Amino acid sequence: MFSIHSNILIDYSISLPSNGDIQRTFEDLKDYQIISYIDYFPKEKIGQCHIYSYPSRMIYYHNLTNSFPGGLFKFVHRVLLYDERPFEYEFFIRIAKAFPFLKMLIIDNRSPQILNEDNQNLPIVEYPHLIHLDLSSAHDDYIEQLLVNTKTCLSNYIHLVISYRSLQRVTHNFIKDTMRGNCAKVKYLYVCNKPDVPEQLHVYFPHVENL
Repeated sequence: MFSIHSNILIDYSISLPSNGDIQRTFEDLKDYQIISYIDYFPKEKIGQCHIYSYPSRMIYYHNLTNSFPGGLFKFVHRVLLYDERPFEYEFFIRIAKAFPFLKMLIIDNRSPQILNEDNQNLPIVEYPHLIHLDLSSAHDDYIEQLLVNTKTCLSNYIHLVISYRSLQRVTHNFIKDTMRGNCAKVKYLYVCNKPDVPEQLHVYFPHVENL
């Protein structure tokens, strides 16, 4: 079993490899299922390639993008989501199914969702084992995706890392009712760029122990 994750600086003067090119290099390993995918990030001018044998015993999965092909990863406890393309609602459903024992989720994506509407036909996403959620590098849309209780059901005793300004915006200055359910499950709150803590924050996060 193996997992290889590599990054390269994009040089548009040369031909960049495709996923098919990568798969052909493993044609002789017929006894194994080899999963691979490639992403190119034009803003950062970086390309990344992830290759691994499946089934996998990885315990963490970093820089997971929209190209993620799915599967079941029972041993993964930590996932970092990164992309320059937006993560839509159904992407988070796939993540919950692929990582049923996920404990730590980090989102690094500044691109807004395109299909950003309330879809009553989609199920509520559940992360029953999640204890650490880092949204400090996430667009406001993903903060809403993870904290609005009609979209996501979090477990109790969550550690939440988030920007104060983002939190203030998405909660409408701590009065938005649809986030109160998940925010009441937060036990430790780490707020980036935090001014003096307003009283509304204590009310919105009634069980936080470290404010």
